[in-house]
Formats: sequence, structure tokens, C-alpha cells
Amino acid sequence: MFATESRPTPIYSAVLILLITACGCSTVRYVTPRTERANPLTAPLRLLNHSGPQISERTWNTLRRYGLRDGYQKDSTVCLQNIQQTIRENRDPELIHSLAELSYVEGKKAELADRESDALAHYGVTLTNSYDYLFSEELKLTRNHYDPQFRETCDLYNESLEDTLRLLCKQSHIKPGQTYRVKANDQEFVIQTEMRGKWNADEFDHYEFVSDYEIQTLRSKHTTFGLGVPMIAVRKSDSERDPREKYYPEGLSYAVTAMMRCTGKNDESKEGSNVCVLEFFDPLKANQVKLASHWVPLETDLTTPLAFFLDTPRFRERNRETEGLINPEDASKNRGVYMLEPYDPNRIPVLMVHGLWSSPRTWMDMFNDLRSFAEIRERYQFWFYLYPSGQPFWISATQLRTDLQELRETFDPMHQDAPIDEMVLVGHSMGGLVSRMQTIDSGDDFWQIVSDQPREKLLGDEQQRMKLVSTLYFHPNQSVKRVITIGTPHRGSQFANDVTRWLARKVIKLPKISTATGKTLVDSNPNYFRDTELLTMANAIDSLAPESPIFPVMMRAKYAPEVKYHNIIGVLADPTLLQKKAGRGDGIVAYDSAHMNDTESELVVDAEHTKIHMTGQAIFEVRRILLEHLQEVDANDRIAVRPAETESAQNEQAQNQKAQNEYPEVTVSGLY
Repeated sequence: MFATESRPTPIYSAVLILLITACGCSTVRYVTPRTERANPLTAPLRLLNHSGPQISERTWNTLRRYGLRDGYQKDSTVCLQNIQQTIRENRDPELIHSLAELSYVEGKKAELADRESDALAHYGVTLTNSYDYLFSEELKLTRNHYDPQFRETCDLYNESLEDTLRLLCKQSHIKPGQTYRVKANDQEFVIQTEMRGKWNADEFDHYEFVSDYEIQTLRSKHTTFGLGVPMIAVRKSDSERDPREKYYPEGLSYAVTAMMRCTGKNDESKEGSNVCVLEFFDPLKANQVKLASHWVPLETDLTTPLAFFLDTPRFRERNRETEGLINPEDASKNRGVYMLEPYDPNRIPVLMVHGLWSSPRTWMDMFNDLRSFAEIRERYQFWFYLYPSGQPFWISATQLRTDLQELRETFDPMHQDAPIDEMVLVGHSMGGLVSRMQTIDSGDDFWQIVSDQPREKLLGDEQQRMKLVSTLYFHPNQSVKRVITIGTPHRGSQFANDVTRWLARKVIKLPKISTATGKTLVDSNPNYFRDTELLTMANAIDSLAPESPIFPVMMRAKYAPEVKYHNIIGVLADPTLLQKKAGRGDGIVAYDSAHMNDTESELVVDAEHTKIHMTGQAIFEVRRILLEHLQEVDANDRIAVRPAETESAQNEQAQNQKAQNEYPEVTVSGLY
């Protein structure tokens, strides 16, 4: 980047500081509130017209055919009663749809007039009649799934449910597991709420509606069409400080789809209350449900709840890329592995490790796209590693070893969750080096970078000595079985030249405890170390210099034999003059540095260094590799000799069977 100059000048320092300051002050928005909620009925029913909502032309024709059009214009209430009586005598799907639509329009009018009780009553009529239209066995022969009216009825069901939920949330806080009685005019609805997922009923602080927000920044929006209301369930932190809680970011939100099951009248009630079951489904686990003997796809939105979380102030605070670069000491308080989904002992972890001047949010496009594939999200769970990128990558690699070990002891202390031992690491740029180092057996090679004397002769404080030794002596993480590196400088980068290294040392503030430890050990052991700068002054830019002694050691190091490696490399087809100075590559990392001979596959992508992992080609390649990994895992499971079921396995099987009996309507299938 600054290779044309041999000596640092003040102008370069000013440019770098200005660039860092500008990037640090930028605010990325992931969602913006809509002025009007997204509603597919807005246009056909003219919900936003100054003259008020109106029924469709097809419904007008149905009313005319049954001689009800004039009655509706005179008195809508009487007309609705007449339609209901006519339906009891003539079960015509056209008329049932018309009643649902009329009731929805009247509900909207009532809500605009602040008559919430009337609005709830009308939405209730829409819900029950659209449900009747979609699932009644009497209409099996006359119902036409190819008629656009069928989808319009689905929209009436969804939107009347959403409007009902909005009014209920306005009146009281909806909490799964409780039963509510709602009186609307002369009708009473008994609403039983149930959570259909692995969440606890008390896990969420509140709910938001997906339709209130518009996606920004994320490149794709992953939705499916069906029945239900996509919602955002905002998680609340555990007040008792469960040790697992630190792995879930504050303000985390999950995708939820709300579904109302209309079960008819309650005969035990004198009033004959309408009984409804309001269910909250996890679209990552179930994408279709069984209603009235029909398998029905859920209406889902996986992206908006993710974007809602990414837009929270707390997430932005944790993911300050510039702070992680120039002030690793302050940034280290947020270091760790984070989960954006509940930990699942039955799914394989994919840990994503960001690079220099970056953070976990750099993975959000890939994460969003990968979990849109049913075969991926059913078998994998995604974790993200956040670390101060301004420190040398070998320090981050040491910390990741410790953090992964601590995570395992927290979630699986007995080491019974086999999928963890099939872990996949995906690293971008410097994160690829951090990931690769999880699979290396150091031997004595890394120690000999800093000293040719035995470690036993090292003098100083025990804790300081152990900290240095643990950085240079390590073994492969046996849980890691595959590593994908993207735009990784396996032999360093020309970007890390004399000028940028000089500037970095002026700007990057290394943790005082690390530099103090190195300086103390150097002072206590004169003539013991080969290169004292590696212990006292080295930062991330220094560690990436092509002449860094660590790269040849990594090349000849012993890697875990069972680990497989894959590589994605950027090579620009039309680089700028400045990008050409880095050599043939992505503008920062040359192909010759990124290429490795021990990989199972290599994909070359025409993309800049900072965008390689966001390209469709790279994301689809990661998907391919993950599917290949599943094939090998499953093949190994089939050929392995399986011991007789243990008591714990039998108990788990019994619990699974109990769950299936209790909630037989929930299933997972490849509808996406």
C-alpha cells in the first residue's frame, strides 16, 4: 500500500490516522423502521386511501350474485350477519372468502376510528373464516389451490392474525404459556399460547413485528411464503448469570413465526367461547406445521430478526473494528466466542474468525445466506470469534485455544456432544492464520524463533513464563476437523512493509500487560532471546510482514493429519495501479502468498481482499465444502462399530419420542 516510499513521513501518519478516524465514526444501519408496515393487502384493499379501505371487485361481484350488495352499502353489520346465515345454508368458498375480506375491511375501519373492541371482533371473524376456507373438509372438492383467491385468503389469515396480535400486545404483554380471554362485542375468544421450540417461555423480553422494518446493508433477504406472522423475539439476559450467558450477545433476537390454530367453540363455556391456540414456532427448526390434517408451510423471515440485532447499539459497541485494531487492550474486554442461535448439542459448529481491522459482522452476509439452506441449518450451528485484531495473530491463536476449551467445559463438560468434535473453522485474511494455528503441533520450532536455549532455563515470574511458553508450545485442537481459509496471507503480505509497520507502531496501542510481560522477561534473561522485538513491540502488522520468522515455521510445522484444508483466493481481473503493487492477487494478499499445496480444494474469485468472503462464489463454495464435510461425517458414522445403546442414549430416545407425541404437528422439511 505504501511500498513506493522507503522512509516514513508525517503525511502517511496523518493519512492513516484520518482513515482510521473516518472508519471508526461510520455507522452501518441494518434495518430502518417503515413509515407504514408491509402488508400485501394494502394495494388490493386500498388500505391507505383517503376514502378508507374498500373491498375488492371480486367480492363486490360475489355480493351481487347473492343479492347482498345493496345491503352492505346500507348497513355493513346487518350484511355481515346475512352473509353468515347464507354461508350456513350454502358452503360456497367464494362467499366464505368474501366474509373474511369484508370483516377485515370493517376491522380496519374500526381501528382507524379507535374502536379497538370492534376491530378485534372483525379480525376474529376474518381469522376463523379464512381458516375455514383453507382447511374445511367440506370445501375439499370446491377449493381451488390454483385460484389467486387462495393466496389472498392466506394473506387475510396472516394479516388479521398480525392485527389481532398488535392489538393484544397493545392491551397486554403476550407471554407464551399463558391463557387470555378477549371480549370483543358479543364474542369471547379464549387464546391459549404455546411455545413450539427449544426456548423457555421466559426467555424473551418482548416481540417486534418483521413488517415494521426494512432491510438495509445485508444483501439478501431470506423468506418463505405460507401461513403465520414472522416476528422478532428479543432475548433477555439471564438474571442469574448462567455461565453460558456470556456466549449470547446482549439484545440478541431470534426469528419466530406466530400461528393461530382455530379449534372452534368451547362447549363447556356457557357463552360458547371461540378457542384459539396461539403458537410460536422456530423457523430454523420447523418450516411446516400440520393444521386440520393438512401440512402447511410457515411464513418465515430469517433475515430481518438478524438485521434487527445487528442494528442494536450494544452490537455496534462490541464490533468496533477500528478500536480492535488500534486499541487491543480496551477491545480485549469483548473478546470471545459468540453464538447468535441457542447452543445445539446435535449440530456441528462452524466457527468464523475475522481478519485484521474487522469483526464478526464481516461474516453476516455469509451467515445469512448459508443458513437459508435447509440442509445447512439442520446440521450446522454458527459461532463467531471476536478478538483484538491489532495484536500479533499468534497471540490471538493462543487465546482462541483457551476460549474454545472454556466453551467446551461450559456447554459439554463431559465431552458427550460428538458434533463438537467435527468442528469447521472458516477464517478470512489474518483469521485464516489464527484458524490454521489451531491444527498445528508446535514441537520446539516456535520456541526456537525467539530462543535457542531450553525453556527450563527461562527466569522470571511463574505466571509470566507460563504465558510465554503457552504461546509457543501447543498441540492441535482435536475437535477441529476442517479449515477453510479465505484471502489468507500464508506467507505474509507486502502491505506489511517498513512504512506501514512504522505507522502501525505509532498508532496501535498494544496491551500494557503483554508488553510489560515481554519487557520483564527480556530484562530478566539477558542474551537469552534471539529477537526481543517479537516480545515487546510486535503488533498485527509486524506479524504479517513477509520476512516474519513465523511463516516458514508454520509452513514446515506438523499439522493434525485428520484435518482437511480448503482455500478461497482473490485474484483481481482488472486491478488498479495501487493494487498491482501487491502482486497478482486481491490487492492486499498476493496469490503466491495465499496459495497452499496441502488443500483439498482451491477456488479463485475475482474480488478485492475485503470482499472475497461476501461474494456469491465464495459463499456457495463454503456451502459445498460443508456438505462434503457432512457426507464424510455420515459415512464415518455408518462404518463405525456402534456399541449397544447406553442408558443415557435410551433416555434421550425416549424423550425424543415423548416430544414427537406431544407436538406431532411440527416437522422439518426442505421447503426452502
